[in-house]
Amino acid sequence: MSEPEVLIEKRDGLGLITLNRPKAINALNHPMALTILAALREWATDDEVRTVVLTGAGERGLCAGGDIVAIHEDAKNAVANGDSAQTEADSPSGKFWRDEYILNALIHRYPKPYVAVMDGIVMGGGVGLSGHASHRIVTERSKVGMPETGIGFIPDVGGTYLLANAPGEIGTHVALTTARMNAGDAIAAGFADYFVPSEHLPALIEALATAEPEVAIAKFSQPAPVSDFVAQQGWIDSCYNADSVEQIVARLQGYGSPEAAKAAEDVLSKSPVALKVTLRSLRGARTAANLEDVLNQEYRVSVASLTTHDLVEGIRAQVIDKDRNPQWSPVTLADVTAADVDAYFGELGDRELGLAAPKDAQ
Repeated sequence: MSEPEVLIEKRDGLGLITLNRPKAINALNHPMALTILAALREWATDDEVRTVVLTGAGERGLCAGGDIVAIHEDAKNAVANGDSAQTEADSPSGKFWRDEYILNALIHRYPKPYVAVMDGIVMGGGVGLSGHASHRIVTERSKVGMPETGIGFIPDVGGTYLLANAPGEIGTHVALTTARMNAGDAIAAGFADYFVPSEHLPALIEALATAEPEVAIAKFSQPAPVSDFVAQQGWIDSCYNADSVEQIVARLQGYGSPEAAKAAEDVLSKSPVALKVTLRSLRGARTAANLEDVLNQEYRVSVASLTTHDLVEGIRAQVIDKDRNPQWSPVTLADVTAADVDAYFGELGDRELGLAAPKDAQ
C-alpha cells in the first residue's frame, strides 16, 4: 500500500502538514489540496491545535508546483475542441485551481499561526501554500520562484499579489524573467520572513510544540543573506517601471549593464502573450483591495490559459519533450494584440471563483 501524498498529524499542540511526494519534489495535485483544505478547516476551531506547520518530505524542496502534465492534457483537449474559458472552469484543472485558490485565501486569513518551512525548491503552487502564511521560513537551500511565463502561463495562486507588492519593481523582474530567489532575495521581496539554517529545522519544529512561533523561531533564526535583487534594485526599478513589456525590454537592452542585458534575453525567451498578460495582472494586483480580488482575477486568467496554444506548447517544450524550444504564437511582442490580452480577463458568468474578503478585513 502506497503512503498518503499528504501526511496530516496532530502532535503536542501542532497541526503538522507534510507534503509527501518526495520523488516529484512534492508537486501539488487536486487530492492533496483538498486534504490540506479539510485539515485546516477542522483545525481552525480545534483547541488541541495552537500552530500549523507545513513541511515537505525529502531533501529537494517543499513543493515544485502543480501537476503540469495533467494541465497539459486539459489544455491540449481544450485547444483541439475550441473550448471556451467558461467551459474550462469545469475541467479537472479548472476544478483543481478553484479549490487551490480557496486554500490560498484560507491560508492568508488563517486564525492561528501557520508556519511554512520553505526549504529547498518552492515554485508556483508551492508559493501558494507558503507565501501567504503568517510565518515563512527560508534556508540556505531555498530556491523560490514563479516560473509560469516560461511555459506560456501566468503567475497564479496569489503570486501576482505577492509579486506586485514586492519592493519597487523586483516582483516584475521575477515574474517576467522567472528568476529564482534565494533566501535573501525571498525575504527582501516579501515572500518570506525568517532565515533559519536547514540543520536547525528539526529543533525548530520541536520548539514550536512548547513556545509561540515568534519565540521558537527567534532561537534559531539568523540574519538574512544579502539579496542580489536589492543590490541591483537601481536598474531593476528603472527598467521595469514602464507601461509595456516592449518598453521594459528596450530599457533593459539600453541600460548598459550585463545584468540588465541578460534580463532582456530572459524576458524575450518567454511567451510574448503570457508576458503581456502577466504585466497587466501585476499592475492590477498592485491596486487591488485584497488577496481575494486578485485570486478572482487569477482564476479568470488561468482557465482562459487552458484554451491557448502557448500553454500547450510551453509545457510540451519544457516538460513533455524537453527540447527547450517552444514555438510561441504570437511569435513576438509586437504581434500580440490588445484583444489577445483582453481574452484572458473575460468574465466567467456563473463559473467565477467569487471569493470575498471578510467584512472586517476589507
